[in-house]
Amino acid sequence: MRRRALAATAALALLLAACGSSAELPARLRTADTHTSGHAAGAASASTSAPARPVHEVALRRGERFQSLRLPSSYTPKAPEGTGTDDYRCFLVDPRFATDQLVSGVQITPDNAAIVHHVIVSKVEPADVGAARALDGKDPGAGWTCFGGAGLAGTRGGDLDQADWVGAWAPGGGERVMADDIGIPLAKGTQLVVQMHYNLLAGTGPDRSTVRLRLAEAAGSDKQALRTMLLPAPVELPCRDNRTKGLCNRTVAVADLKRRFAEEPATADLLHLLCGPLEPGPVQSCTRPIRDEGTIRAVAGHMHLLGRSITVDVDKGTPRARRVLDIPTWNFDDQGSIALKKPVHVGPGDTITVTCRHDQALRDLLPAFRGTVDRYVAWGEGTTDEMCLGIVLLTDR
Repeated sequence: MRRRALAATAALALLLAACGSSAELPARLRTADTHTSGHAAGAASASTSAPARPVHEVALRRGERFQSLRLPSSYTPKAPEGTGTDDYRCFLVDPRFATDQLVSGVQITPDNAAIVHHVIVSKVEPADVGAARALDGKDPGAGWTCFGGAGLAGTRGGDLDQADWVGAWAPGGGERVMADDIGIPLAKGTQLVVQMHYNLLAGTGPDRSTVRLRLAEAAGSDKQALRTMLLPAPVELPCRDNRTKGLCNRTVAVADLKRRFAEEPATADLLHLLCGPLEPGPVQSCTRPIRDEGTIRAVAGHMHLLGRSITVDVDKGTPRARRVLDIPTWNFDDQGSIALKKPVHVGPGDTITVTCRHDQALRDLLPAFRGTVDRYVAWGEGTTDEMCLGIVLLTDR
C-alpha cells in the first residue's frame, strides 16, 4: 500500500514537470464480449512497438534471431488486499544480453489468455537492475504488485516523450514487425519488466506468459532508434440523465478509484495538470507540444470497454493539421500499432493531440458490466474503468 501511494506522489511531481518536459502515467486498455466470454478464443499477440506486418508474413531477416522469454514462474492472479477485480503484477526477466542489441519485433503470447487484459514490456537499464531485484524480493511470491507502473525510475513511464516501452500486447493481431531500418536499442546487461494486467472478472487460474523478441546485434547496424511517446488524456464521463448521487458523483467515484488502487492523489486528477481544466463530457482530449525533432512511423490507441473512437492529430486546428490515427469504431479485440503510409516529420513548434469518445450506453450491452451500477467514469486501472491513450512511435530523423 505504501509503495503504491509513494508511486502516486512521484507521479504528481513528474506531471508537474511534464508541463515543461515529462511525466509519469500508466498506460493500458477495452469491447463487446471481451473479458467475460470468447476472449480466450479471439486473443492473440500484438505489439505496439513498431510499424507492422503480421509475423507469418515476415521471416527472420538477415542478422536477426528470435529469443523467447517466459515469466520466471507460474502465477495465479488475485485481487491485492481483497478488493477490486484486477491484478497488476510485474515480473523481472533477464535476457542475458552479452552485447548491445536492437529489437526489431516483439510477440507476446498470453498463457491464460482469458484473464489477460494487457501486457507491457519495459526495459530496465543495467544501472537499475539492482533496484528491480530488491523490489521483487520485497513482495512475497512471484513478481510484485504494480498498479500504475513498475515502481522503478526507469520503467514507470517517467518521461512521456521517451517512454521505456519495448512492446505491448492487447487483444488482436500477431507479432508486429518493424520496418527494416528501425529498432529499439537495448544495452548490454539490460533486463525487462513484464507488467501483466489480469482481469479477474473473466475467471482465474495460473498464467506463465511468453515474450519473444526479434533481435539483431547493434554493433555495425545502421538502423534508426525507435522511441515511444505516450499521449494520455482524461476520461470524465458523467452518468446518464444527469444523475449525481452515489458513484454518479465524481468526488465519490474518484475516491473509490483511490481506494481500489491506493492512489494518492488520483491519476484522474493529475491528468488535468497535464491536459487542462476538468470539463465533464463524453469527448476528452489532451494537446502537448512536440519538444524534439522526429518522424512519426506508427501510432496506436488504447481505451477500455466504454470507448467509441480515438484520433491523434498533429497541429490540430491549424492549416498544417495532419491526422496520424483515426479509429472511428473502437474494437478492443483489434489493437496494435498502425504504420503510416507516409511518415510525418514533427519538431518544436508542432503540437500533438489525442481525442477519445466514450459512451455510457455501452454499459447496457457488455457482459462485463452485468450486475454493476452506473458510475461517473474517470481514468482508472481496472477493466471496467476507462483510459484514453495515444501511443506514438518515432525515429529521430
